[in-house]
Amino acid sequence: MNFIFVSPQFPRVYWNFCDRLKKKGVNVLGIGDTPYDHLHHEVRESLTEYYFVPALDDYDQMLRAVAFFTFKYGRIDWIESNNEHWLASDAHLRTDFNIRTGWQSGDMEQIKSKAAMKTVYQKIGIPTARLSKVTTHAAGKAFVAEVGYPVIVKPDVGAGAMDTYRIDNADELRHFYASKPAIPYVIEEFVTGDICSYDAIVDADANPIFESMTVWPPSIMDVVLYQLDLSYYTADSVPDALKKAGRATLKAFHVHSRFVHLEFFRLTKAKEGLGAVGDFVGLEVNMRPAGGYTTDMMNFAHSTDVYDIWADMVTANRRLLPDRCEHCYCAYASRRDFHRYVHTHEDILARYAGKIVMCERLPERMSPKMGNHMYMAKLNGQTETDEFIRFVQEQQG
Repeated sequence: MNFIFVSPQFPRVYWNFCDRLKKKGVNVLGIGDTPYDHLHHEVRESLTEYYFVPALDDYDQMLRAVAFFTFKYGRIDWIESNNEHWLASDAHLRTDFNIRTGWQSGDMEQIKSKAAMKTVYQKIGIPTARLSKVTTHAAGKAFVAEVGYPVIVKPDVGAGAMDTYRIDNADELRHFYASKPAIPYVIEEFVTGDICSYDAIVDADANPIFESMTVWPPSIMDVVLYQLDLSYYTADSVPDALKKAGRATLKAFHVHSRFVHLEFFRLTKAKEGLGAVGDFVGLEVNMRPAGGYTTDMMNFAHSTDVYDIWADMVTANRRLLPDRCEHCYCAYASRRDFHRYVHTHEDILARYAGKIVMCERLPERMSPKMGNHMYMAKLNGQTETDEFIRFVQEQQG
């Protein structure tokens, strides 16, 4: 099997996907924008060959890279990046080279457009916040008259919380329409709740062979906009209601042979038309793994290796790694250099000795979202998880 992995060197942990494939006998070919001499040792060892391109956004360069590997190794069986930014490029390359093991160019609309996602949710009866495409200021006012303030405005295509804003009044709405970037936006009804992701590795028949839940801060966009401290955690199990909603979403979006990250609100305030406190409401689908260090958090929370399970899906279309049935919480808490904290680095390491599983400085390109320094710990239950986050991030008055 010839497998092209795009950007195996970033995010930093993604070499693990290549490593597990290679250990299963796959011919793993990397394309990335880091010169070969600058690659970490583990990235080099996980690949059969690496092709450097100065810019992964340059499709002509990508086309030449895939053509080179095809000429040298024969037909390519898979192309994948597991990265939101390259999903459309991955699909375009598959289409151009007739590779049928993933999304094609024509599939991109419903899995990239937030407006298109809503239609799919509605067809399967999963409640979701009302949304409208941003057109004129008058149309925006009419939408607000229907759903009320606050509302959320965000790019129709995009991941994370960049260029996403909460609008609380008519003046803010007017300012948004007068100054918004020249890209398609949507305006959405505000929902009060926690963001819970249904993370799954899915076989060729749209059946999950691994499932996990991660709980994110209610306002991830505030973390980005106001440079707040980020914390989130992977739970020890997935509630039955989230499993039901997640599995239905996999079928509705015709998800096959992928690692996915599906986002839902868990309501903390009842809302007419959406549900009661504790109900799950569809937010958006992301047809790639959760970002940052979340894949490692899943490993720690479930005593497993999601990279290996994913490689099993690719090579055998089933899970070969057994479930060890040892589950806990795994929490991430980061700090920013410009805040002053009550507890020192040494305090944290001493108090959570034996529980800290990762502690490191984050690269600059990740720090706006993820913080400057992170701590990750395996913990027993919600109470200990909440206490760990509080201890790491408590600031001086």
